[in-house]
Amino acid sequence: MADAILQSLTASDIFDLRGVVAVVTGGGTGIGLMISSTLIANGATVYIIGPAQKDLDEVCAKYNNTSKNDSARGRMYGLEGDIRLKSEATRLAAAIGEREKAVTVLVNNAGIHRGSYTRPEPNATAIDYVSAYFDAVSQDDFTNVLNTNAVGPYWLTFAFLPLLERWKTADTPVAKKFAPQVIMISSMNGWTKDPATGAFSIPYLMSKSAIGHATSSLAHELIPLGIRATAPGTADEYGRSTITAASAIPFEVPTPPGFGSPRDMGTAVLFLVANWFVNGETVLVDGGTLLKHPSSF
Repeated sequence: MADAILQSLTASDIFDLRGVVAVVTGGGTGIGLMISSTLIANGATVYIIGPAQKDLDEVCAKYNNTSKNDSARGRMYGLEGDIRLKSEATRLAAAIGEREKAVTVLVNNAGIHRGSYTRPEPNATAIDYVSAYFDAVSQDDFTNVLNTNAVGPYWLTFAFLPLLERWKTADTPVAKKFAPQVIMISSMNGWTKDPATGAFSIPYLMSKSAIGHATSSLAHELIPLGIRATAPGTADEYGRSTITAASAIPFEVPTPPGFGSPRDMGTAVLFLVANWFVNGETVLVDGGTLLKHPSSF
């Protein structure tokens, strides 16, 4: 008995995701690819959603070709879709429902950044502020950011609820090992008071603040269904981050090397997928940035 208990507590058992079905929006680039590649590396079947099928197919081919001879690794499949739209959320859930009996985890990751401004000089007038914060930001950009980063995850969460609920009654051992859940990828910029950390985009900061609060509210509302909601806070074609002198970020990150890696994001998501007792919480993965910048976190 003791041996069986110890085996169940090993990393190889806790993070064995074979049989898990995950859906990751924006899963073909950046943080989304960090997440989706981590999940298939540990055995999950992953559906990545993005705006262009050709790009998704290229990403899937890279990782599936690498994994095809390893039974411990999962597989990745791409689905084109516009996650901003309610009708698309319904269609995407139906399409995956035709392939899978249930879904373990929905990762609402897709996001965009628009509507940046140039901060006025210290001696600026009200007219200067209007020019920077109002005139320079288009209504289309503002609406697009909010719909992509905050509204779309709402539609997707409820469109996928039936598939997530089915996971609870799936007749497989893995269904008893992992709880169905929704992971919202927000940002430290949902709590920052310094727009520099969000590349001076108020629409982006507002959208991330909205999704952070929505996570807690949705987790509360979904308690009767037993479905959790959690939020963990430039990449190459394999999802690896690179920061050069030319692209240095204009704010302070106290943890070397000053930017996160696929390992940092991947381990956060593995923790959330494997853990049953985290619900409605924000897990901040920011290298301590908000320890150096004013925030409400």
